[in-house]
Amino acid sequence: MIKHSSLADQVFERLETDILTGKYPKGAIVTEGMLSEDLQVSRTPIREAMSRLEQEHLVRPVNKGVEILSITLEDALIIYDIREKIEGLAAQACAKNITDEQIEELREIVELQEFYAKKGDTEKVKTYDSMFHKKIYEFAGSPVYFDILSPIHNKIQKFRKSVLSLKSNAKNSCDEHKELFEAIAARDGELSYKLMNRHVEDARQRLIESYADGRE
Repeated sequence: MIKHSSLADQVFERLETDILTGKYPKGAIVTEGMLSEDLQVSRTPIREAMSRLEQEHLVRPVNKGVEILSITLEDALIIYDIREKIEGLAAQACAKNITDEQIEELREIVELQEFYAKKGDTEKVKTYDSMFHKKIYEFAGSPVYFDILSPIHNKIQKFRKSVLSLKSNAKNSCDEHKELFEAIAARDGELSYKLMNRHVEDARQRLIESYADGRE
């Protein structure tokens, strides 16, 4: 299944995604043998990946293997707080540095997210939601934005999927992305900054409301 040279990196990325999307629930115990069989790789890259996951505070060693720690709601809310402080800067820089070709690339992502939201395809909506934000980081003109924001954006995959599974939330997110895209396409850095901060704040509030209603 995984055949390229950077085997440990690929195993790490696969396991990180599986943990953050909830495939391995919080509190579950997994072993090297289980993961080796599941991913069809030897135990060596599994062991290396587990060491990195421990550093990321996503697993911790126990007698029989590792315990899945995942990300708590409190962790997610802190991540939203951090994003709200700095993601507006990425949007502002993106508006300043984006090229015409990149504008069209961002436009296509916005349109595809809206298309799948109307179809009720939660997984695709989440995919294009992530892509929209990561392209803004990428187009901001410095790799620093992507290096800082992309990893913390990844960590809240499960929570974003939960929130976006509600049709009204998916529509609100699409509408906010469209408005933000128009500001970036107009190269209005100040407005892009304000809209991104408001978008992240609104997304945080939708998460709180979702969990208050018992949806996980």
